[in-house]
Amino acid sequence: MTFSDIQAYCLSKEGAYEDYPFGPFPLCYKVGKRIFLEWYPQESKITVRCEPMLADYYRQTYPDFVVPGYHCPDRQRRYKNTVYIDRVPDDALIFEMIDHSYNEAASRK
Repeated sequence: MTFSDIQAYCLSKEGAYEDYPFGPFPLCYKVGKRIFLEWYPQESKITVRCEPMLADYYRQTYPDFVVPGYHCPDRQRRYKNTVYIDRVPDDALIFEMIDHSYNEAASRK
C-alpha cells in the first residue's frame, strides 16, 4: 500500500481533510476537529483511532504489525493503534481499520 492509496482513501471520506497540527509529521487526516489517522511516511506506519476492545483484539491477533498507539499519551493508548503498513499482508485490513477510525472520529465531532 502506498502513501497515495492511503491519502486517496482518507480524502474520499465525507468531510475528511489533511492537517498538520504537529508540524510536517505526522500528516493527519481529520473529520470535524477529530484526527482519524496519523501518517508517519518515513517509518511506513499509521496511527488510527479504535474502540478499546477492538484495539486490543487487533493487537492480540496481529502482533507483528499492530501495536499500541505510537507517541500517544498513556491515557490514549487504549484508544489508538499504530499499524506498520508495509507488514500488513492484506490491504483490506488497513482499509477496515481506517474505516473504523473514521467512524469513531465522525461520531464524536
